[in-house]
Amino acid sequence: MQAIHISSAGAMPELEPLRADVRAFFHGTRAHSSATDRAKNWLAGSRSLARELGRRGWIGMSWPKAYGGQERGNHERYVVWEESLAAGAHICSCMPMDRQTGPLLLEYASDRVKRELLPRMARGEISICVGMSEPDAGSDLASVRSAARRTEDGWVLNGRKVWTSMAHEADYMIGLFRSGSGSSRQEGLSQFVIDMRSPGIAVRPIPHMQGESHFNECTFDDVKLPADALIGREGEGWKQVNRELAYERSGPERFLSSFELLRQMVGAADACNPQHATELGHLVGELAALREMSLGISAMLARGESPALAAAIVKDRGTSFEQKVTEAAHQLFDIDLSDPHSELAAAAAFTTQAAPQFSIRGGAREILRGIIAKGVGL
Repeated sequence: MQAIHISSAGAMPELEPLRADVRAFFHGTRAHSSATDRAKNWLAGSRSLARELGRRGWIGMSWPKAYGGQERGNHERYVVWEESLAAGAHICSCMPMDRQTGPLLLEYASDRVKRELLPRMARGEISICVGMSEPDAGSDLASVRSAARRTEDGWVLNGRKVWTSMAHEADYMIGLFRSGSGSSRQEGLSQFVIDMRSPGIAVRPIPHMQGESHFNECTFDDVKLPADALIGREGEGWKQVNRELAYERSGPERFLSSFELLRQMVGAADACNPQHATELGHLVGELAALREMSLGISAMLARGESPALAAAIVKDRGTSFEQKVTEAAHQLFDIDLSDPHSELAAAAAFTTQAAPQFSIRGGAREILRGIIAKGVGL
């Protein structure tokens, strides 16, 4: 057992040249990175990498050319991010923009906002975070209380967002606020494009167990926005967010967060050990099944369908798989976490600490299972 090979689905051999290009690029840039560094993949960001991917045309590949895109297929962008994750690239500065922010703006934003932001996003010049969760409204987004008040020349925001990935380096935020006075739950929610340099915004990084700060708390104190910062029509926020979450919950990042650890496990396995062969075979088989499910959702999105239920299933099963990988690592191998020369130990140490958050970010497991139960009529 030496490696885990990813290739395009059998019906899409035309994607192999792109896959080879992306793989060759990361082989040149990531070949000498540490196992710990690779284990971070999309939990970390790199503005310089975002600019390089933008230069190569690998951000916003499926967007219209008028807005900086390439008008290429949804599966092509999937290949780029799948290979990026497998290589352990730090893509959190650009992948979420490609995944959900770009499609959201293309569908709902004003023409000024689209022309101002999308080409810069595609070039990797700016970074955009997503402000949904709040201290008292984590995965239950219908409980959002941060308020947007309409004025004569725009909007004024007040409130607080938490667990906002990469907000400490973001140029803009897509924020969900309650714009309907006296509204509750799904009614009266709207989304806004927020310049993070605006007066009244404070960003406080939240350190996690690994000693770094990926998440942030953002407070808004009378933050003024122009009128066309509103995305779509007022009160459409709930509909927009549900479409965004279908993008957010179904991609390869939802089952490849533990990929570096799995790769190290396969490399360290004893081919003569039946337990290694059986348990790792099950994990690799489950990974392959999740990938096929995710590719199916990619095809649904390309057809303009809204796969909210299928995306919730992929997210639930994918994060459960990611956490299962860390458990299997400690069951199958005698790992000395203090060994500075062991890449298996390094990947296990980082991923074990990161794993508890896998089933929370992007929608807690309990919320997802509620969506699934309602969707299948239970």
